[in-house]
Amino acid sequence: MRLTTPIRLSAIAFALGLVALASPAQDPNSGDVAAAARKAREQQKDAPKPKKVLTNDDIPSASTGTPVASTDTKTEGQDGATSAGKNDENDPKSEAYWRKRFKNAHEKLAQSEKELEVLQRELDKDQVQYYPDPQKALMQQHDRSDINEKTSKIDAKKKEIEALKQQISDMEDELRKAGGDPGWAR
Repeated sequence: MRLTTPIRLSAIAFALGLVALASPAQDPNSGDVAAAARKAREQQKDAPKPKKVLTNDDIPSASTGTPVASTDTKTEGQDGATSAGKNDENDPKSEAYWRKRFKNAHEKLAQSEKELEVLQRELDKDQVQYYPDPQKALMQQHDRSDINEKTSKIDAKKKEIEALKQQISDMEDELRKAGGDPGWAR
């Protein structure tokens, strides 16, 4: 039994040697591939630039009489609206107006929900709080003012969140009545 282990190891080594000999050697023409790649890059540099394709956006409309700015001169704002779209933020029928309103409302709601979460964590901590000062421990045991104060803050924050959710729901109804796309609310 002890002889079978060395025999197995020598058989494995022999098989690995055969595999190594059977694998193809590195192609001596691999330098030619690199040269071909360099040549292709040089040809791409020398190639002429593609011509500009005109679209309907580049052609001035007959109704306005003023030429539309080309895509090269438009500047995009932080939210992706073009500079022409900035004027539409006050127009209640424009997408930019509704997106801005919903964005602000959703940000207020998210901020209030985070504040509620922090208040709830603080309340949980205060409910299991150990006071090393026996005087304070005795006072909190009878009066629990800090817990009552945080509970009232949590209740007020919950009411604020409900009001914000109702405000968003009302804005969605306004958007629907104004004929806007429901996707603008997201």
